[in-house]
Amino acid sequence: MNLLVPYYEHPDHRPAEWEALIASAPLLYGVVLNPASGPGAAPDPAFAAVAARLREAGVRVLGYADTDYGRRPHAGVVRDLLRHRDWYGTDGAFLDQAATGPELLAHYRRLAVSARAAGATTLVLNHGAPPHLSYAPLADLLVTFEGPWDTYRDLVEDRPVAEHHCHLVYAAPPDAHLTAPVRCAVPGDGTHPWGTLPHVLEHH
Repeated sequence: MNLLVPYYEHPDHRPAEWEALIASAPLLYGVVLNPASGPGAAPDPAFAAVAARLREAGVRVLGYADTDYGRRPHAGVVRDLLRHRDWYGTDGAFLDQAATGPELLAHYRRLAVSARAAGATTLVLNHGAPPHLSYAPLADLLVTFEGPWDTYRDLVEDRPVAEHHCHLVYAAPPDAHLTAPVRCAVPGDGTHPWGTLPHVLEHH
């Protein structure tokens, strides 16, 4: 099983859930670390501790950075990635709200080069919808769907997907079946879906 888990809760507030994540290391493609819609203004020892334990367990730790569909300046995104690396030892990058159109390809190509230079051995672009084909060479993984189960079931569920595509689905039932090679289905709703763990990890 390849699970990419965005889990946006503080380790001090949800220690049992973080323990469950670490214990589930063999099931994980990676975990997205997101202390404060990015790395925050200062290092957080609790996040540094869980990041270290995940890495020791062989799990990719991806630092979260919002790109605001190409509107956020390059320097701000790269600053976030460097802070993730320096404060939390992340070995990958999760670039959220990535654009889908080819007109912003040059911007994301620069970001990809900078992310690699900052030490990201794994780069994920979260488009949330199918992007233009020209984005495929930039990242290890493209998130081509992010949304609720009802929409996923109607639009995507039975369609073939590429090996480097990922689906992130929330409001999903326990028996939800996702077709992407890398995926995540959580029970949480749209107000804060990534504050819950995937069903399969709840009792792992």
